Amino acid sequence: MKNGLSVLLVEDGQASQAAASMAVNVGHFDDPVSRPGMAHFLEHMLFLGTEKFPQSGEYHAFINQHGGSNNAWTGTEQTNFFFCINSDVFEESLDRFSQFFISPLFSKELVDRERHAIESEFSLKLKDDIRRTYQVQKETVNPAHPFSKFSVGNLETLGGDESILREELINFYQSHYSANLMTLCLVAPSSLADLETLANTYFSDIENHHLIKAHPEVPIYQAEQLESQINIIPIKEQKRVALTFSLPAIDPFYKHKPLTFISHLLGYEGNGSLLSYLKDNDLAVNLSAGGGVNGYNFKDYNISIQLTEKGVANLDTVIECAFEYIELIKTQGMQEWRYKERANLLKLAFKYQEQIKTLDLASHLSINMHHYDVEDLLFGDYKMESLNAPQTLSLLNMMTPSNLRVQLISSELDTERQAAWYHTPYQIKPINPEKIKHWSHLPIRPELKLPDANPFIIEDSIPRADKSQSSVPVIVAQEKGYRIWHRKDDEFNVPKGHLYLSLDSVQAASSPRNAALTRLYVEMLLDYLTEFTYQAEVAGLSYNIYPHQGGITLHLTGFTGKQEVLLALLIEKARERNFTQGRFNLIKRQILRSWYNQTRAKPISQIFTSLTVTLQKRSYEPSRMAEELEGITLEELHEHVRSFYGKIHLEGLVYGDWLESEAQSLGKRLDHVLSLVSSPSRESERELVNLAGHGTMMRELDVSHQDSSIIVYYQADAASADQMALFSLLNHTMSSTFFHELRTKKQLGYMVGTGYLPLNRYPGMIFYIQSPTKGPRQLLEAIDEFIADFNYAVMQITNEQWEVTKQGLINQVMEHDPNLKTRGQRYWSSIGNKDYQFTQREIVVKEVAKLTRSDLIKFMMKKMRTKHCDRLLLFTTGESHGNQEPLTSDNMITDLRTFKLNADKFSY
Repeated sequence: MKNGLSVLLVEDGQASQAAASMAVNVGHFDDPVSRPGMAHFLEHMLFLGTEKFPQSGEYHAFINQHGGSNNAWTGTEQTNFFFCINSDVFEESLDRFSQFFISPLFSKELVDRERHAIESEFSLKLKDDIRRTYQVQKETVNPAHPFSKFSVGNLETLGGDESILREELINFYQSHYSANLMTLCLVAPSSLADLETLANTYFSDIENHHLIKAHPEVPIYQAEQLESQINIIPIKEQKRVALTFSLPAIDPFYKHKPLTFISHLLGYEGNGSLLSYLKDNDLAVNLSAGGGVNGYNFKDYNISIQLTEKGVANLDTVIECAFEYIELIKTQGMQEWRYKERANLLKLAFKYQEQIKTLDLASHLSINMHHYDVEDLLFGDYKMESLNAPQTLSLLNMMTPSNLRVQLISSELDTERQAAWYHTPYQIKPINPEKIKHWSHLPIRPELKLPDANPFIIEDSIPRADKSQSSVPVIVAQEKGYRIWHRKDDEFNVPKGHLYLSLDSVQAASSPRNAALTRLYVEMLLDYLTEFTYQAEVAGLSYNIYPHQGGITLHLTGFTGKQEVLLALLIEKARERNFTQGRFNLIKRQILRSWYNQTRAKPISQIFTSLTVTLQKRSYEPSRMAEELEGITLEELHEHVRSFYGKIHLEGLVYGDWLESEAQSLGKRLDHVLSLVSSPSRESERELVNLAGHGTMMRELDVSHQDSSIIVYYQADAASADQMALFSLLNHTMSSTFFHELRTKKQLGYMVGTGYLPLNRYPGMIFYIQSPTKGPRQLLEAIDEFIADFNYAVMQITNEQWEVTKQGLINQVMEHDPNLKTRGQRYWSSIGNKDYQFTQREIVVKEVAKLTRSDLIKFMMKKMRTKHCDRLLLFTTGESHGNQEPLTSDNMITDLRTFKLNADKFSY
């Protein structure tokens, strides 16, 4: 555009919504030294009113009312603002959105209020190990490099007189936000000519200050910060090492992607791989290669390894193995066929990529505009032109002991410092020069080998042209104890399929011990399968196995040409069940660590988990399952697996580029396999506690955290379409107002919201807050006050606004499935919900269309009219709120097991 703004327009005739994204080449690297967090603070402030649209909550309410969503984030060098909305009001939304970058108000009273929101966001992550580790990394780099800056900000860094802060905020905006540093992407079911008109109409007034980015050309690491080991003590129990190599900026390499190729070989998990060797020697559990921070003049290349206790004790051996495998790649891996394997996978991934949501596409492309040449904005992520051996070897030659930082995370390490802001205990010390010398000249142990040619990779694949014989899945194979649904895709036309298989067993979760055993079985199976299936996963064939209330589910997806081969391999290896005592001990410890770590998660996460645990008969607290798992033996696991398969009910869905005859044959094979080990059974019951007639029930969780948190849950009386319509419309109508009133205005916390929450088919609605300032009693009072006042807010809505609100929800519910994956998930959910006609959403939408404001008010009066209505409260009391009046009740759940045992239940 004339003002220097770069604009990318995408005409998507299939999109049900329009989206816009603005990526600004400004991030926390640009923060003034005296004001850490300024870029992040500015991002928040731009949402809170402009000269043309001065009301602070107007933008959020408009987007929500018209079926959309919006968000933003601040990174190191970019800030991204994005939203999606019903396409018929795209122009009105762009009018509001563009004003962020033309005439923001920066109201003085909102400056003070919003820095408290920044404080809440900071407080929320105080015990987040990722954030705590990130801060240590910042403190151990070159202090002259902008990466060393504290990125989030809080009340301390944004403190002082709000008038002065406001002036600094305006100065920062005027000196860093410029049209020539912005990239805009618009995606909509509109012509390119119309989109161009919209861009010119609403964004041409953004000022161009002709700014030039100039970050300091200093290295991210000084010499003494390399050849060093950093010990970090986490809050959650974990044992992990990151071997980090300091590399130059990676943007210039994108056409050949040498690091992608290196990671392809280093991250290999099959026989002979680095991970396989470490696992065989009980040194590691998993490994990933290629992560790490990057920026304008640096790239941290990480080999991240989850260690065992033996691995921590023998860290030098782990590091030796890593250097030996790097040497193996340097000396034997520079072969064109290996590169072409990875390049071909990316080519296929691009050719048959599935449509993503307009919001995600707009955001992704606006960021790409800062990194790729114009002709590669779409293809840049997938481009691997050829093996550039000199370029690749130059990077491999930087992966040396002299260019290494070792970051070790474990609970039992020597430390002598605490990181600023997050108080993370850590230590940085030089690595012994003798070790550096030793690691520089290592023979490659014979057990380490590069992968063979991948048998699962296909040159190309073409979807079959056969049309579907029905508009929804139909049963194509059914006998006592099993049922297979199928639909041939004829819309998305990709040679991919989704296969869901759910195995119900009454033994799966009938007790906490059985639930723990089922989870252990799943994790043991996944661990055992890794080496056999890794090549298939690399080739775009993926699978997941997960436990649920009734049993376990296998979800297999990818290119259909080889899916049956992978499924046959999975079934063959699952039947072997060659679980060793060594792997049993290791996986058991992993699960225990994961379950115990959940007691250290943020309060809102813990009470979300506890909500389903409290209400679902066959869901259990992680700590309760951990108690059972402690005493479980390998022999007991084998016995559980036998009893699990004793009686099975199989439900399956085959969707995508599968023919009906193939699905029928698959059903017969599965029936045969199951007949060898089990007898048919009916589905397991999914029981849900019925709250009717119990009034307000409360349950307090003991959580060690400075914040308090609360969830208030209301449950439907029946799993009916009219109840689904009422609860979903109530949530849709309330959500933006609740957020604005309790988060933006009252500053109760950063995590504030409502949600439509169906459990076991029964609709429900939640209100939730995590707060650094208020205890649970005050949070409940604020929620109750909001609900009481909302009746009046509904009465004030005009008929036109009411119809627009309903239409926004209808558009959300009926949003066209953008891809095969989303469609498959919807079909599978329908089967799980016994919506065998696959028409539930259409029926619910008809109910929504009929609802009046009076219906909603009556519903609220009946369901939420007093503080003693039927509902469930879960809450935690923050360590900083012990002096506030506690939340107490005569209707407290103190013994969860007894409560669930005696409660009335819905079942299906």
